[in-house]
Amino acid sequence: MSALKITPLNAFHRRHGGRMVDFAGWDMPVQYRSILEEHKAVRQRAGLFDVSHMGEAEVKGPEALKFLQHLVSNDCAKLFPGRILYTVMCYPHGGVVDDLLVYMRGPDDYFLCINAGNIDKDIAWIKEQAQGFACTVVDRSADYGQLAIQGPRAVQIVQALTATPLADLKYYHFTDGEVAGVKCLISRTGYTGEDGVELYCAAGDVEKLAEAVLAAGAPHGLELAGLGARDSLRLEAGFPLYGHEITDRINPIAAGLGWVVKFDKGPFIGSDVLRAEKEKGPAQKIVFFKTGDRRIVRAESPVLNEAGVEVGRVASGTLSPILNEAIGSALVDASAAAQPLQVDIRGAKLNLQLVKPPFVALKKS
Repeated sequence: MSALKITPLNAFHRRHGGRMVDFAGWDMPVQYRSILEEHKAVRQRAGLFDVSHMGEAEVKGPEALKFLQHLVSNDCAKLFPGRILYTVMCYPHGGVVDDLLVYMRGPDDYFLCINAGNIDKDIAWIKEQAQGFACTVVDRSADYGQLAIQGPRAVQIVQALTATPLADLKYYHFTDGEVAGVKCLISRTGYTGEDGVELYCAAGDVEKLAEAVLAAGAPHGLELAGLGARDSLRLEAGFPLYGHEITDRINPIAAGLGWVVKFDKGPFIGSDVLRAEKEKGPAQKIVFFKTGDRRIVRAESPVLNEAGVEVGRVASGTLSPILNEAIGSALVDASAAAQPLQVDIRGAKLNLQLVKPPFVALKKS
């Protein structure tokens, strides 16, 4: 067994009572006090997440934009300095390599945020695809720490620590500034559906930053939050998670992410296959559901039609602390998506009520 990777906040988590688990090869806190309480804190007040396990890369050079237009599905030509784009990069067969954020820092200068469990695979893929383009790709994952402060009071808390006017920073925009005396890239993004910011800083500074945010947030009811709440929050918001709603076998059209696939910009890796998929319609598609029951529907549980025939499998499932019922997503045959569906939980049949996410009202800026 190889040793688990750790973020620069590993000692911080243990000092503050984090219950640590193996997450994609990383030693990470699944919770501190309670997943339920951490989830509610983010929806009602604010939560602080360590997301330093996420990967970062720089793409620079005179053909950086040309390369990114080839690499990802969304249109990076729409970016300008200070703007962020959510997108996916696909294999030639249309399956997803990963979803990622593209930050434009300046002409010929881009910054990518990629998923923690995919860092090595993603960096190798990006470097391989960059061959022949006049640009460089540098893995900066070890250089950065990253915090996410999320919830209706998140911006107020961070604003007390910075002179940068956060009210002027729109959703999916970023700027450089100092927070608690630490140089940061301040990003108006997050994975919870709530308002908030994500802060990138030097790895050696992230513990100082985390302690300052925690102290500033205490009077506002901020809670430390772990991976458990992060997953239930993102599922309530209807956000995909790599390995669940998007995989190397589930393309962005089937996943309901057609809005990040821009064919008009010109060809990109997998574009021909995705165009054909869009024109004929996917054979399978991701749907979101709730059950009216508190029993959690686990990933890979079979989804059945009225006749009891299996027509798909659950992709993600959790208990929504806000709705107090089980919610989830499933990959099902497209032809069955409009029919009554059930899920089999250890022999018990539960009816699925299909829902267009988000499951709860969200308050993004």
